[in-house]
Amino acid sequence: MTSTRAEQPTPDYVPGHDLLAGKVVVVTAAAGAGIGAAVVRRVLEEGARHVVVSDTHERRLAEAKEELAGEFGADRVTTQTCDVTDPDAVTALVAAAEEVGGVDVMVNNAGLGGTVSITEMSDEDWSRVIDITLTGTMRCVRAAGLSMIANGKRGVIVNNASVIGWRAQEGQAHYAAAKAGVMALTRCAALDLAPHGIRVNAVSPSLAMHPFLAKVTSDELLAELKAREAFGRAAEPWEVANVMVFLASDYSSYLTGEVVSVSSQHA
Repeated sequence: MTSTRAEQPTPDYVPGHDLLAGKVVVVTAAAGAGIGAAVVRRVLEEGARHVVVSDTHERRLAEAKEELAGEFGADRVTTQTCDVTDPDAVTALVAAAEEVGGVDVMVNNAGLGGTVSITEMSDEDWSRVIDITLTGTMRCVRAAGLSMIANGKRGVIVNNASVIGWRAQEGQAHYAAAKAGVMALTRCAALDLAPHGIRVNAVSPSLAMHPFLAKVTSDELLAELKAREAFGRAAEPWEVANVMVFLASDYSSYLTGEVVSVSSQHA
């Protein structure tokens, strides 16, 4: 039986300290209100010279560009449509970063979930989640790594995993397998890229609240999930983004191949 914890207040938003000053950052699945969008805003506040914002949703990308350009300047933001299941689209995404100096930081946020029992899961259900969440991340790690090597950049790659990759949850076999794969991919890619001075790490959030999650999740399940959290509440997307910024920054210069739990739930 899960114990219920009193909900703790959300801390104040932390201002930027130029942790990514001068960097070119690419973020996937970032035109919305979730973790990706929070990362884009956070890296701009941390002084990134340029951010390439990607997503599959063209209308939301256009809206994001208009908003971010108005706040941070049009010369600091590029948008690029990218479906991470398409290797050519991933190549084009990294090429967009080449046009503004080459990718220094790659944040791989794209993923797809869903709830279906293993007894009812079709091959299509399984393959789509794996292709977007795991193979899509691999494509982006590969493309970013090759770009960094070619440009002699000691860059950073940050992947978005999930506590579901560590612990079991009903109806999540495909998503859990994909996120566990992202963790293993992170550890192995880190060793492959270490000789080039490139670091690869991941975050593992549990529950980060945003409008889409609220739309597709029942109030009862959200209450249950919040009750599992140490602070009795969901994380704000920017709280996860803060950890990603730390991993992307020089403050984590000796950290690679790690999966950082943004939660008390390691297992």
